[in-house]
Amino acid sequence: MDWVLDKVVDQSDCGASVGNTKITDLVFADDAVIFAESLEVLVMALEALHEEAKPLGLEVSWLKTKVQSCELSHINVPVMLMPDDFKAHSKVRVDNHLFNKSQPVAIDSPGRSGARFYSSCDKMYIVKTLTSDEVEQMHALLKEYHPFVVNRHGKTLLPQYLAMYRLTVDSIETYCVVMRNVFSTFLKIHKKYDLKGSTVDREASVKELEKDLPTLKDNDFMKEGTKIHIGEEAKQQLMETLTADVEFLMRLHLMDYSLLLGIHDIAKAEMDGVMQNESEDDAVEEEEEDECSGVPTPPDSPNTAARERATSNGAIDPDVEIYAIESNENAPQREIYFMALIDVLTHYGVKKQAAKAAKTVKYGSNADGISTVEPEQYGRRFLDFMNQAIV
Repeated sequence: MDWVLDKVVDQSDCGASVGNTKITDLVFADDAVIFAESLEVLVMALEALHEEAKPLGLEVSWLKTKVQSCELSHINVPVMLMPDDFKAHSKVRVDNHLFNKSQPVAIDSPGRSGARFYSSCDKMYIVKTLTSDEVEQMHALLKEYHPFVVNRHGKTLLPQYLAMYRLTVDSIETYCVVMRNVFSTFLKIHKKYDLKGSTVDREASVKELEKDLPTLKDNDFMKEGTKIHIGEEAKQQLMETLTADVEFLMRLHLMDYSLLLGIHDIAKAEMDGVMQNESEDDAVEEEEEDECSGVPTPPDSPNTAARERATSNGAIDPDVEIYAIESNENAPQREIYFMALIDVLTHYGVKKQAAKAAKTVKYGSNADGISTVEPEQYGRRFLDFMNQAIV
């Protein structure tokens, strides 16, 4: 107590306060708040003791000490969650009546891990189930993840982890993580790639190609001659961000991650929009001929607004579409690219070392295109591939 009160100055306008006394030295403000929180716990314990003592005719009294922290306008509000924010709660009560009206949408996943994916109804967030190994790696990652993102001032392509939950149904536990969606909430993705920078077994399967939006891979990317046309200046900035992210993952001995790339074709979207508008006009004319009394779509309908944004000029809001980069003026066609790193929770441990040995036997020791390699080799190869893919 004496150590804290030595830092007290009564004439201050900012800092933490204990009673009517203010602590102005910002170096010790955090310690004062921690001290105050300890007092609060003590007060709660005394309150409980007081209630338990009433039937015995005893009385417990104490001095309540109020602690407040003054607003510090020069300190930025943290935009990322701290590791403690991922602590689980035993029960969650949902009072929002809209919760049951906004069910998540299941997303088909091409991965081999068996993970299940869901999208929020507004397409802003993605929910992914995790294995026990990934949960363990997530807890290890968070200690380094948050300081890295803060030091980078949010300039990163790492996944934006928002929450992690453990769901128990009929004694079966399922872990899942909530992340920010890489793709747009309203712009259609016309082509999608999962890129690792490796070439062995890195093409979409026949079954995958039958989907409306298949997830293509490295060999498909190179075979089609696809490039990310953003210009030299944007490329330097993007490669600087990717390099920092990859070096961070290498330092934590993580590998097997991918760059998820979604391409929005502006010209095709505009054409689709024209065709859709024509079909809607034809439908309205048919309704008028049949003299049907249908209810028109309100002008402020969310779907209408999204369609207008998507089919007008392809403009994006950088505050919302944080992973989006528009093609440069010299690009062969107008496109918007959505890019971020995914699947960053694979540690290069015994399992991956055994997988590397097995693939080396199968493809030969000179096969440098296998995906399972040491984290440093994986990262350097990944950056080399991206440097060639971005122009």
